[in-house]
Amino acid sequence: MGKVRLKTKLVLAISGMVFVLVALFCYIYISHRVRQSTQAAHDRAEFVAKEIEENAHAATAVDSHQLDIDLGDAQGIQSVIESRLQNDKGMSTLLQSIIAYSPSIYDAGIIDVHGRAIVHTDPSAVGKVLDRRDNFDNVRTANVFRQLRIIYGPPRVYDFYLPLQQGEGQRFGSIRVGISTVLMGDEVTPQLTTALIYSAIAILMSLALAAGVSNIALRPLEAIARRLDQMTAEVPDPHPNPQPDPGRVDEFGLVNTKIDRLGRQIKDVKEVFSTLKGNLDQIMGTLQDGLVLFTSDNHVVLVSASAERFIGRSREQMLGQGVEQIFTDDTKLGLIVLDAFALHQAIPQREIELDNRRRIQIALDFIAERGERIGALLTMRDAESVRRIENEIELSRRLAAIGRLTSGVAHEVKNPINAIVVHLELLREKMREVDPNTRRHMDIIGNEIHRLDRVVQTLVDFNRPVELRLSSFDLRRLVEDVAMLAAPEAALQGVEVKTLIGKEALPIKADNDLVKQALLNVVLNGVQSMERGGVLTVEARREDVSASVEVRDQGGGIPPEIQDKVFNLYFTTKKSGSGIGLAMSYRVLQMHSGSLDFTTEMGLGTTFRLLLPLAGTHPQENKEVMTAT
Repeated sequence: MGKVRLKTKLVLAISGMVFVLVALFCYIYISHRVRQSTQAAHDRAEFVAKEIEENAHAATAVDSHQLDIDLGDAQGIQSVIESRLQNDKGMSTLLQSIIAYSPSIYDAGIIDVHGRAIVHTDPSAVGKVLDRRDNFDNVRTANVFRQLRIIYGPPRVYDFYLPLQQGEGQRFGSIRVGISTVLMGDEVTPQLTTALIYSAIAILMSLALAAGVSNIALRPLEAIARRLDQMTAEVPDPHPNPQPDPGRVDEFGLVNTKIDRLGRQIKDVKEVFSTLKGNLDQIMGTLQDGLVLFTSDNHVVLVSASAERFIGRSREQMLGQGVEQIFTDDTKLGLIVLDAFALHQAIPQREIELDNRRRIQIALDFIAERGERIGALLTMRDAESVRRIENEIELSRRLAAIGRLTSGVAHEVKNPINAIVVHLELLREKMREVDPNTRRHMDIIGNEIHRLDRVVQTLVDFNRPVELRLSSFDLRRLVEDVAMLAAPEAALQGVEVKTLIGKEALPIKADNDLVKQALLNVVLNGVQSMERGGVLTVEARREDVSASVEVRDQGGGIPPEIQDKVFNLYFTTKKSGSGIGLAMSYRVLQMHSGSLDFTTEMGLGTTFRLLLPLAGTHPQENKEVMTAT
């Protein structure tokens, strides 16, 4: 997601503030209206209850001595009072008017102490025990959000209760006034709707106002931005904007003057930067080496990742530091570099041995511009890596030479062998009756000729162009397949094959069969080198844009005197070996733009490392079938 423009931020800020204010005032208004409506409903219910109470007292105001009943008969007195209430026309008229003229009252009536209705706005409820409903005081004392949930929630009826006394302190029953949430909602909704409409209008007006204000406020900044774009553009604008009035003395005029001055400075710096950028691009092309770039005052401004292992410090520790703070004269490398800087003398490429007996190639060049020194570049390279590359080039050259030689020899030898085989068969037919010893010698000659033919055929196949059947697959799966194929022979040797493939996929595009055979040759070679058993580890992992497979055995290691012959065709130290396996593996990796090398230590084992480009980096991956010679 891109950065938010300043204009958008300003519009959002103004709109946000207006929205907060509108929301606050809207909340205050709605809270006030809801509480006012709730209180009004309570007051109306209380007024109605008082009216019913007065009417009830008037209807039952009679001297008990005039009643033709026993004064000690409470039930009889209760019945007489109920009868008078039910037959009182004023009470009936009052109850009817309550429903007609009260906007939020649902029903009303008088109930006895057992909850039985004596008089009620619903005639069918008289004489029945009514269900008890929640007290409306719980609604009146609740917070605004709960009041809104009650009013606009499921329809409910709450009761307002007023005790009704008989005589002195004796409770006769209660007056119950029902208040409907639906009726309350019908009463308060128009007011809330009006408030929300006005709030929405205020927010929309604030958006329009904010957009207008931001356009006016940011217009000078847009003009400044256009000026900056014109100054930094590689190609001048054919239709430049009019230059601002230089006579303006306001803030915009002062900023414009400073921009003009800054533009002239940028132009000068840009020329120097272009030169430095060209030099830097040239340096970045050799990042496989250890590179350290110094400024004119001998401070580090660029360090390649490879330089860390040569100097022994992290990039963070070197950036911005002076040459004296990075190198010390108690090391051979530091002494050479410090002397060169002190004498301002370049170091031609030379090979030195560090204190840890590691040999590296170093070079120091001083960079000058128009006769003025602007920096220095220190290059460090692993001498062992250089020799390894040279050895690989030499090995490839030898294999190519052997291929050219053996290809011709093999074809020349093949024809005489075929003729010898034919004539040997004819000789066998003519010497059927010879003694067994003579036949045995002939069989030996025949077997040896056939074996020689197989050797020559192998030589021909090895130097014949190979068609690569490229397909996309996960190298981890191939490692598992090879481990499974090598497991039986490894078990006979007392070797356990252990795979470490990780969870990250290693997609490559290669000839599955050839790569599998190449890896199997290396694995079996490692198994056969472990005469006393042990663990053979096959680890696959990602290395930058390549997939790496390391085969680590626990054998005796490869002696130094034969290390440069390991990949030579027909070179082997095994009694029954052919000397083709590792040479073939090396060739397969070369055909896939990969590499095969090894590290070994006597008594501790050998590690072979196969490197293949990941899918998307192979130089020929778009060809489904290619021919490699």
